[in-house]
Amino acid sequence: MSAEFPYVRPRRLRTTPAMRRMVAQTRLHPAELILPLFVREGIGEPVPISAMPGVVQHTRDTLRKAAVQAAEAGLGGLMLFGVPAVQDATGSEGTNPDGILQKAIRDVVSEVGDSIVVMSDLCLDEYTDHGHCGVLAADGSVDNDATLARYAEMAVVQADAGVHLVGPSGMMDGQIGVVRRALDQAGHLDTGILAYTAKYASAFFGPFREAVGSSLQGDRKSYQQDPANAREALRELALDVAEGADLVMVKPAMAYLDILRQVADASPVPVSAYQVSGEYSMVEAAAANGWIDRERTILETLTSIRRAGAEQILTYWAVEAAAMLR
Repeated sequence: MSAEFPYVRPRRLRTTPAMRRMVAQTRLHPAELILPLFVREGIGEPVPISAMPGVVQHTRDTLRKAAVQAAEAGLGGLMLFGVPAVQDATGSEGTNPDGILQKAIRDVVSEVGDSIVVMSDLCLDEYTDHGHCGVLAADGSVDNDATLARYAEMAVVQADAGVHLVGPSGMMDGQIGVVRRALDQAGHLDTGILAYTAKYASAFFGPFREAVGSSLQGDRKSYQQDPANAREALRELALDVAEGADLVMVKPAMAYLDILRQVADASPVPVSAYQVSGEYSMVEAAAANGWIDRERTILETLTSIRRAGAEQILTYWAVEAAAMLR
């Protein structure tokens, strides 16, 4: 048969697990995974997030334990989100040096030191009673420049608490430059910035709103990117890098692999992607119904994000995936 039909046979490189492993073009490593963690003020035990099976709002004590577990698993980083007891129009708890996120940063850094990169979300949506990522103008729109002043304050209190990287996620114009200047002027020259560069106004963020206790009414389409658009992601990339971003991010990940590939091809700094709450919850729901193989699907989704160009992946499966990879 082979003499009569001299096929090229790519299947020769798929014959055994050892062969497939040897020629694999994309590899996952625990150090590339970042675990998002939620810490809630005023609770005595972890609170399950109903829309995200297996994910909880931590107490300060359980957050410490989760951070140690993540470091021992060999993860690259943690992204911390605070859930305050009180929200107000300006998100004042976000800039309170003794606010829940700042306390959590100090707690985690005291536990894990420099053995894992500690990152913090720099946004107001968790702290405002209207749920938007900034302060509002008189007409109810988000005031870009007034919000930047709040972000500058947030960056400094988070850096004062000891965070290694801040993650400005509000998609305000000029946010990276303002945060960089604020950090430098406060003497935090070594505190880095992970810029949420291409953050889309996505339906996949739904379960996250429960996780952070968001009171948002309406949407964020006036500041987050339109899912229909690709080119502006590269414009945002150029601006963030020029303003001082140390790393950049595409969010969500799985529905935006084309954007991730374009950003990765163009970026002079490391590129991250966030596998968001809705992506997580879809897989968990399908697996719970027996429709898909859960572990295979987890690793396949992470591999696809890595293959598209992400050098770091924020995922709620980070610890579990690290164990699978070992």
